Amino acid sequence: MKIALIDTAQPGAAPQGADLRSVSPMESPPLRLRRALQQVEDLRRRLASSQQESIAVRQQLEAIAKANAQLRKFALRHDQHCASDRQPEGLSRKFTDFCLPVGLDKDATRYIDPLWAKRRRFRKGDGLYCVGEDFKALYLVYAGSCKTVLLTRDGQEQVAGYHLSGEIIGFDGIDTGAHGCQAVALEDMEACPLPFDEVENLARRSGPFGHLLHVWLSRETARTRELTIVLGTMRSEQRLAAFLLDLSHRYRERGYSSCEFVLRLTRHEIGSYLGLNLETVSRLFSRFQREDLIQVKGRAIRLLNEVALHQLVDGA
Repeated sequence: MKIALIDTAQPGAAPQGADLRSVSPMESPPLRLRRALQQVEDLRRRLASSQQESIAVRQQLEAIAKANAQLRKFALRHDQHCASDRQPEGLSRKFTDFCLPVGLDKDATRYIDPLWAKRRRFRKGDGLYCVGEDFKALYLVYAGSCKTVLLTRDGQEQVAGYHLSGEIIGFDGIDTGAHGCQAVALEDMEACPLPFDEVENLARRSGPFGHLLHVWLSRETARTRELTIVLGTMRSEQRLAAFLLDLSHRYRERGYSSCEFVLRLTRHEIGSYLGLNLETVSRLFSRFQREDLIQVKGRAIRLLNEVALHQLVDGA
């Protein structure tokens, strides 16, 4: 059998190094295979180069993020240092900082600001007051958070409230003269006891402070009413959504992020507060995260779609 050789010098022959797409379909299979392999190798090199560029860009972004984090830490230390230079430790926040909606007169602030020096520290798990203890003072949560707990007839704990920095607790003892629930620190925290006899005397002397006391009582009543509505009329997923949106609103009021916060309550405690069992709470958190409503990392919560959460609460 005779094999015809291709003369590259003849007209119509493919020039050396020509692109595969310009090769004649009559070209020999070995040559076509060689050109295809070369093209694949070129694509592999381009892909490797693109991946290296992507890695370099990601490393640059990580470096920028680390630099920004260091700058934020430096700025925070600088602000704290400046604050300590401006005023003595323990007076960085005055009572009026917690009561911005109400303008207190000088007489009221002169009597109530010294109570800051009497604030107490509590370790996680410590009780601020116990069930049946004589009612003597309200407590303003200066830093940290706590829960209030009721005891059922069979001795089980029922979470009745989750309280953040800037909120007042202890109103349950005004009526009977004894606390009907227990307050427990959820983390290391500080609280300012406000002796109720002094609070009453100041309310008589200062109209603005008397109005502030009524505001506190009204908020406590409103929160109790809202919780009753949540427990009595909402489905389980609506209860959890309402709970997260309520926290978002309360953090916003205090100047903190309304979409990212840390839940100091355990899943079991959240269930106790919302009237749900532990399995239901865990399942709902997983569902909300799967539907991109929230992002959960341990106890850190990030709200991703507040509009959808509101629609869920409204039954949409």
